[in-house]
Amino acid sequence: MSKIKSFQALRPQTDSAKQVSSVPYDVLNAAEARAIAKDNPLSFLHVSRSEIDLPENVNPYADEVYAKAKENFEKLRADGVLQIENEPALYVYRLQMGEQIQTSVVACCSIDEYDNDLIKKHEKTRPDKENDRTRHIIELEAQTGLIFLCYRGTDEINALVEEAIKTAPLYDFEAEDVNKNSIRNTIWKISAPDSLVSAFEKIPAIYIADGHHRAASSSRARAAMRDKNPNHTGEEEYNFVIAALFPAEQLKILAYNRVVKDLNGLSVEEFFRTVSESGFVVTETDNPIPENPGEICVYTEGKWRKSMFNIQYFADPGVIETLDVNRLENFILKPILGIEDVRTDKRVDFVGGIRGTEELEKLVDSGKWKIAFSMFPTSIEHLLQVSDAGEVMPPKSTWFEPKLRDGLLIHSI
Repeated sequence: MSKIKSFQALRPQTDSAKQVSSVPYDVLNAAEARAIAKDNPLSFLHVSRSEIDLPENVNPYADEVYAKAKENFEKLRADGVLQIENEPALYVYRLQMGEQIQTSVVACCSIDEYDNDLIKKHEKTRPDKENDRTRHIIELEAQTGLIFLCYRGTDEINALVEEAIKTAPLYDFEAEDVNKNSIRNTIWKISAPDSLVSAFEKIPAIYIADGHHRAASSSRARAAMRDKNPNHTGEEEYNFVIAALFPAEQLKILAYNRVVKDLNGLSVEEFFRTVSESGFVVTETDNPIPENPGEICVYTEGKWRKSMFNIQYFADPGVIETLDVNRLENFILKPILGIEDVRTDKRVDFVGGIRGTEELEKLVDSGKWKIAFSMFPTSIEHLLQVSDAGEVMPPKSTWFEPKLRDGLLIHSI
């Protein structure tokens, strides 16, 4: 049984919603954030990536960064750009990118359910990012970005959502993502949410699709605020976390690619020879995108190669063993390139599939990275199976697109 509840949203006025809204804080670097927000003082990037308003050499985790985030956030409220709703409500948030359309219910979910694994996870988190968002939530006393959840859809919920969107929307605008794709964002308010709350009580499981760091940080922030509250009851707003819940069948996962700084002392020839000895068949290719599961395309020194995993290597592979990101980690990154923990090792980084393989070539050709790995996307059903089995995928196994924007619906705690 899954419990959701309505909340009093802090949100922008209709005429400023597009200006305020921003891409998620973690899909772009500081330089990109500065460029996007440069001529837009209302951009929520001034809150979610407040280092852009400080000298370029500032440590993104320095005290003044969080102080600036709080200052910018409070200014948006004081100026009336962000206003609190008069009543609790649920919302419907629809995203459209080309032919891809996905529609969510925005609600608050219980952090107790997250802590007790009733909201199912599939990734571990990186400590530095978790620390950052925990402090951000505590300083602002608000959750400013939506966790991306999914569930196996039902006709009942689908019908209730379709009924809700017959009314006029609060917001309806198009905005660009980091790759200049146009995304249509439409949000409706549901002032009488009881039927949807009841319908979700029949959902057996909810899954984190994207937003493990936001979820973990909300849990840690709750613990810190609870410990400081001698009159804690469990009903305070900090006990709940804001999320968008999508039917899984509407979602599309893109690849989440990798780049590595060096070959761990190996020459290119030695590296690929070792890869061949580790269960892969390596061939040259002109296609940088894997066509099938079990294939990883590899770029280094101006050339693409395809590494095809020998699927007979395991007699009876489990759900995790069949993930290409797991094969890459266990057969190449760890044993050959010496990367023991991709969550903490600075020699590896992750590149969302929306940026394309041209971005991989650009990074390697720049000389800052030695090798890139273009992955076949994980399927949504694979994600659900891993979560149901209580297993954990390697970090950054999935890239969901289109993405929810920050700053449109905020949960004050």
